[in-house]
Amino acid sequence: MIAGGRRRPRVLMLTSGPLDGHLGADTDLAMVLLEHLDDVRYSWFRKWPRPDERVRALPGRPLPIASRDGEPHLPERLQAAAYALAMTRRSDLVHALITIGPGFPAASRALSALVGDRPVLHTVPGVMDPALLRRSRPLGLTVALSQTTAEALRTAGFGDVRVVSPVIRMDRWPLVPRPSGDTPTILVTGHHDPQGGSCEAVTAAAVARRAGARFKLVLALRGRPGQDVRALEGVLRAQAQREGMPDTEVLGHVDDMPALLAAADILLYVPQSTGGKADVPLTVLQALATGRPVVLSELPQFLPLRDVVLRAPPGDCGHTGNLLADVLARPRWWRSLAERGRAAVEVRFAEAGFASQYARLYKELLP
Repeated sequence: MIAGGRRRPRVLMLTSGPLDGHLGADTDLAMVLLEHLDDVRYSWFRKWPRPDERVRALPGRPLPIASRDGEPHLPERLQAAAYALAMTRRSDLVHALITIGPGFPAASRALSALVGDRPVLHTVPGVMDPALLRRSRPLGLTVALSQTTAEALRTAGFGDVRVVSPVIRMDRWPLVPRPSGDTPTILVTGHHDPQGGSCEAVTAAAVARRAGARFKLVLALRGRPGQDVRALEGVLRAQAQREGMPDTEVLGHVDDMPALLAAADILLYVPQSTGGKADVPLTVLQALATGRPVVLSELPQFLPLRDVVLRAPPGDCGHTGNLLADVLARPRWWRSLAERGRAAVEVRFAEAGFASQYARLYKELLP
């Protein structure tokens, strides 16, 4: 990437909060780039005063952001904006990894004025509401995680939009044998979003139970800022009780996701809208890498996985429940799905290919 004796380019990794804060597609993509593009001098955000162990060895210049939990609340976002103001002029390239949410239209105008003639690469992990695109300004060359989002961005006037599939760090998500217990576990992940699919997941599980399947249902759902998570969890427990599944477990944020996936038999993720989550959800890739069959909504963003997951029409709880019951009743089919999913993510979402695509984009943008 660097010709002759030229110095390493300085790249500001612009995220909405510290990399050791919330676990999501933006932070995971950023950390893979930090680990692989060693001919770039990155500046990136970390928590202060207690950074997590997982970021201590990352190369580049960490910029401390005062934060209690690392989540991108308003104070964290304001600190990130202040760093952008101070660091942009000292950088050769700004790489923004920012979801397009309610605050993005205003932020896109401010950042466009701030960076001046500095090149900007904007990776869009997700779009919370397509209507926001009409009020947003492109930051520079844009990267989407799927063709579906790329087309929406181009239609909204974002111009040159490339597609780079997300990445899964295979060494951190090894293939794990299926649990040997008598009672299988169906794991539901996601957020407490209005169209996030959690209520539909409970109803679909009840359909599977009535079809004769025996399992434990576990919901691991994260809250959004401003949500009453305790009340939302209570609603799901009450629904499970009504559906005849009083043993359903409802969790919040889970620190040890590898252990949770290893203990599960199937991942169920059936949103009617992604609601700002990544086009190819990180947890889905992690489940496939672990060797867990996935039942997924038939949303356009999920098309890259159509041949390695079981698909159900959004909101069709009957069809979804029957799929769950069938997989649990057919061990050979379970093994086939597990093997196919693992093999697919090894090829399609590998770190080396992901990093090389971004290296080419950096070379294209850097003077």
